[in-house]
Amino acid sequence: GTGPISLVVVGSCMIDLVSYVPRLPRPGETIHGTKFQQGFGGKGANQCVAAAKLGASTALVAKLGKDKFGDSYLTELATCSNINTRYVHRAEDNVSSGIATICVSNTVTTMINVAPAPADSSPELLTSLSLASIVCVNEIEAEMLTQIPPEPHTTACVEKLLDLGCERVILTLGGKGAVFATAEDRRVRTVGVDTVDHPVDTTGAGDCFLGALSYYLSYFPSLPLGEQISRACKIARLSVMQYGTQDSFPCCSDLEKGLVSASSQYFQG
Repeated sequence: GTGPISLVVVGSCMIDLVSYVPRLPRPGETIHGTKFQQGFGGKGANQCVAAAKLGASTALVAKLGKDKFGDSYLTELATCSNINTRYVHRAEDNVSSGIATICVSNTVTTMINVAPAPADSSPELLTSLSLASIVCVNEIEAEMLTQIPPEPHTTACVEKLLDLGCERVILTLGGKGAVFATAEDRRVRTVGVDTVDHPVDTTGAGDCFLGALSYYLSYFPSLPLGEQISRACKIARLSVMQYGTQDSFPCCSDLEKGLVSASSQYFQG
């Protein structure tokens, strides 16, 4: 894209190598898969694509290796007219693009093998939380930052993040929706989501949520935060009904009218 940019995403691009299996293997066990798929992933790129498919004008800041995976990723990004790739840089020679090997079981439990994240949060990260307008974390990230397990201590976990200086906190709870609170009004409020009886692939659902939330924050800023979160939950819910990561993210044309309405439709609270 070459027009004005509304959303800038800084993050990773990964090639997803996805195996669908009857169940996840035990350590040292080999099992036969039922389906294999190569796709495009990485948290930054996923969030950027999710927002762009809804109609946001985006730019991605990322790095790709100088290899065939990097070539194919750039080609894929170019197919989306809403993504400006000017700031996607190529690494020096002999540096490969990021790869994620993913196993998805029939029960839709997912195992992802990438370079491990640090076990503990750094002091610099904790002190920088107050610089963000919104801090959105999943249950694992929330526990890493607060040392409080969100299940069953959801409220305490959110309150701790507010105590660390966060202005607005969103804690996503997978298929159960999300909770949120603000420093101004410390009430922890719940945003529910309809259960998906037979999800087929939950890979990237959290990134789909964040991309959709960013879209609503940018293009529907007058909506209450709870309404924006509720709509993002509904869009992420749609993604788990399709195979793949970015391929499963819905386009604006796939959405019911309420999801693009200028007035609150879903959140009551």
